[in-house]
Amino acid sequence: MFKFLDDLEEKMKNNRVIVVEGETGSGKTTQIPQFLVHAGFTQGYTKTGEKRIIACTQPRRVAAMSIAERVSAEMDVELGAEVGYTIRFEDVTSDKTVLKFMTDGMLLREAMTDPNLDRYSVIVLDEAHERTLSTDILMGLLKQVLERCDHLKIVVMSATLDAEKFQKYFDGAPLLRVPGRCFPVEIMYLPEPSKDYIDAAIRTVIQIHRYEGPGDILLFLTGQQEIEQVCDALSEESETMAEQYGELIPMPLYSSLPSHQQVKVFRRTAEGTRKIVVSTNISETSLTIDGIVYVVDSGFSKEKVYNPRIRVESLLVSPISRASAEQRAGRAGRTRPGKTFRLYTEKAYLNDLQQQTYPEIMRSNLSSTLLTLLKLGIQDVVHFDYMDPPAPETLMRALEQLHYLGALNDEGEFTTMGHQMAEFPLEPQLAKMLIESPRYNCSNEILSIAAVLSVPMIFMRPKEAGKAADAAKAQFNHTEGDHLTMLNAFHAFKQHNEDKDWCYENFLQHRSLKSANSVRNQLARIMQRLSIPMVSTDFSSRDYYTNIRKALANGFFMQVAHSDRTGHYHTIRDQQVVIMHPSCCLNYKPEWVVYYEFVLTNTNYIRTCTAINPEWLLEMAPHYYDLENFPQSEAKRSLERVQETLSK
Repeated sequence: MFKFLDDLEEKMKNNRVIVVEGETGSGKTTQIPQFLVHAGFTQGYTKTGEKRIIACTQPRRVAAMSIAERVSAEMDVELGAEVGYTIRFEDVTSDKTVLKFMTDGMLLREAMTDPNLDRYSVIVLDEAHERTLSTDILMGLLKQVLERCDHLKIVVMSATLDAEKFQKYFDGAPLLRVPGRCFPVEIMYLPEPSKDYIDAAIRTVIQIHRYEGPGDILLFLTGQQEIEQVCDALSEESETMAEQYGELIPMPLYSSLPSHQQVKVFRRTAEGTRKIVVSTNISETSLTIDGIVYVVDSGFSKEKVYNPRIRVESLLVSPISRASAEQRAGRAGRTRPGKTFRLYTEKAYLNDLQQQTYPEIMRSNLSSTLLTLLKLGIQDVVHFDYMDPPAPETLMRALEQLHYLGALNDEGEFTTMGHQMAEFPLEPQLAKMLIESPRYNCSNEILSIAAVLSVPMIFMRPKEAGKAADAAKAQFNHTEGDHLTMLNAFHAFKQHNEDKDWCYENFLQHRSLKSANSVRNQLARIMQRLSIPMVSTDFSSRDYYTNIRKALANGFFMQVAHSDRTGHYHTIRDQQVVIMHPSCCLNYKPEWVVYYEFVLTNTNYIRTCTAINPEWLLEMAPHYYDLENFPQSEAKRSLERVQETLSK
């Protein structure tokens, strides 16, 4: 990167937007933000007299944290002083901060309170080729800011051949190409397609460890469950091979892994041992791990896919694109010539993989995104300058959902409720539930539930201690459902003074509960600012849990399932047949349940379920449960009977 810094400086002085295309490992992520600070691009002052600073956005939380740590070490400053980071529910910055790393979602939230982003002199959009929802919205927003303000410069950084598209979008912005520090990489394909890529991955890693020279291995899989399964299998294999071939140390890496475990993958291993990092596509471009010589590419990743017709967003295992395959292969040639083992045939690579991954905006539920755009003052969300416009049906479904939740009125205008909902860094249903909770005298409890739902799962269930974990969870179980069970566990955690050992004994994730507590405090501050009262029903009252269930139904009245006479559940509007997830604690089959998640695997599961009464739905959301326009079903007939009883 150093060879190109003069060129970068010249382009920065003469242009407001520049596009940097740099191969992975060129140092663009760590060097360009530092250079901008040293070259004096933190120029000018805000209207309130603060010195402007430089922001660098990342699509992933892990990357924002680890890069901030790396850059602060390179600049020889304390993390949180001159260099800091901000991610959802965590802010490690101070008045001294001149370089701030953050997720693109956090910069969007800042734009809600400061539409001109007056605090920043330069915004670096890193990993723009990942095209997350927030990145795409940010680019459209920054384009508008550039038109009306002259204090801001933009650097768009991409690792793939998409640079021309970014140049075109930003009206012919100049391009700076930076070559990577890449040694030659030999690519191997399977001669025949594999029936089981996990089995093939384990076999390939063992062969590398036995017969290839020194160097660490990076294995790409799709998600936490697979990664842990493979790490366990490799640990067992390592014991039998250690004496003859040296120790093989498996290290998992995925975004919900606690940060103290994530940093382990960057540590060097002792001589005579080999590290195998088993990772999701987080290691494809966002993070660079030194010492990797061998890459094993399963050819798959988990992708978010939204079906607007049945309103279901699911994480599906999908084949990667050719661009992703190239990124993965490039990881092998960072320190010396490397090898990439692709667990698919060359024919599949050439004929079956698409060139680029579809941007997230074209395969996501856009309710939260549209809420953000409306809060940013963009009224015409349909004709916003999207780099790739989403499908009209997806936009219509999102607007429809916001209308049912009360964020938009019948004319499609933003309501007071919508403004309040947009203040919370939560999905719209959770925000609505929080805002409405004082009506049911339980905002304190709903606040705790919203916080627990915003962090990784609080209940642990290790394979080797499944029965003990189930018994431990049973002591928190509430007969009416999972949300109340989570609340009981959170209350018990607070009563035991947040004790780590107590959590361990009761199979609870201490880190998740600590995180939930911190999230709760931040959400409470937002509620205070919005003058939403913090109230509770007396615990001894028979209405204590009933009120909480009512508040849950008020936020999630669109996520309801009804049990028919045969005992099968159907989603309320779209009549999808669903099954309660095995982790659900309801030990009977209530006729009506509200659910938090629809999980699509080989079966349609609803997860985190609580029993509700149907009359609540008719009272809370008469516009949604307008039975004249309701699809014919057993649920409709049941609701009609309830309505008849109520009118009597």
